[in-house]
Amino acid sequence: MITYNRNLINHIEIIRIMEFKRVIKNSILGAAAVMLSAPAFAGNGDRVGSAGATELLINPWARSAAWADASVACGTGLDAVYTNIAGLAFTDKTQIRFDRTNWLGGAGIAINSAGLAQRVSENSVISVTVMAMSFGDIDITTTDLPEGGIGTFSPTYSNFNVGYAREFTNSIYGGINLKVVNEAIANVKGTAIALDAGIRYVTGEEDQMKFGITLKNIGPTMDFKGDGLAIQVMYPNTGGLATLEQRSATFEMPSTLNIGGSYDFNFTDTQKLTAALAFSANSFSNDQFRLGVNYGMELDKAAFNIMAGYTYEKGVFSSDFDLASRVTALSGLSAGVSVDAIVGKNKNRLGVQYAYRHANPFSGIHTIGLTIEIK
Repeated sequence: MITYNRNLINHIEIIRIMEFKRVIKNSILGAAAVMLSAPAFAGNGDRVGSAGATELLINPWARSAAWADASVACGTGLDAVYTNIAGLAFTDKTQIRFDRTNWLGGAGIAINSAGLAQRVSENSVISVTVMAMSFGDIDITTTDLPEGGIGTFSPTYSNFNVGYAREFTNSIYGGINLKVVNEAIANVKGTAIALDAGIRYVTGEEDQMKFGITLKNIGPTMDFKGDGLAIQVMYPNTGGLATLEQRSATFEMPSTLNIGGSYDFNFTDTQKLTAALAFSANSFSNDQFRLGVNYGMELDKAAFNIMAGYTYEKGVFSSDFDLASRVTALSGLSAGVSVDAIVGKNKNRLGVQYAYRHANPFSGIHTIGLTIEIK
């Protein structure tokens, strides 16, 4: 009787796994159909620029940014928090990251990001990350003093993320990421929440083929509130003063659907080339195709990676004299390198990453990062 129950339980478990795989495969096929039909429905031009919290579309991590965010199907660790949260499940034990970006060259905008990923069970990993943008000091101006001279203010943009990813089977991984978005100046503030969800399917004799789908920045609308939206008005009949509080319009999150695939060319046990292709369907901007390659080599005491990528969207080839047809300063090319020192019996890693993204008409974007991995 006990043997029968165990066999029955195993049989039910196999059926559940097969059903889950069928759902995942159908989802991937459906998403692939959307991807193939994307050129006919690419980018809603009427909605370009109408979303808010566009800092959610900036990848703060050097390693994945170096190959054009193409690692939707193969990103791991904290990089996966941005590209596809399902990849967080591939964290070995503990990963700590600190990255800094000089955004749009001489624009004076800095992005600082930090994160922690921690395996909490054999199948589950959690993460906590934060990204903050600094715009420096900006002169306060009024209608009476349009040239300023009465002080400065410093806008604050930040988002805080809590992620969870799980290995369901040897082939299927999934995850969710909850983010809190905050934008503020001294007397006006806006706060909202958004959600990312992603899955990954791995196949092949050496797990060399991967497919991923992720929905990002799904959430309610956001608006601004604060004393900065109040003005004093004078009643013409009585000459009395009153405070009029204005309401800001709400705006939506910059939601995206990302679909990707990758293939590992395993030359030897220590050398591998990964080629990745991804498609991003943007609700409030042009759709994008992303191509990236990552060559990695691991030695006894060190590991090296060289990455390059290209992002294509409508208008990306516009000349310097036709910038009006573009909706982004990013112009496609990206590249980077990472170097990891392997230390200790457990082969823990201390790594440095660098990424460059080309922008026009601004100068290039530079990101440098520091990673600590405990196996």
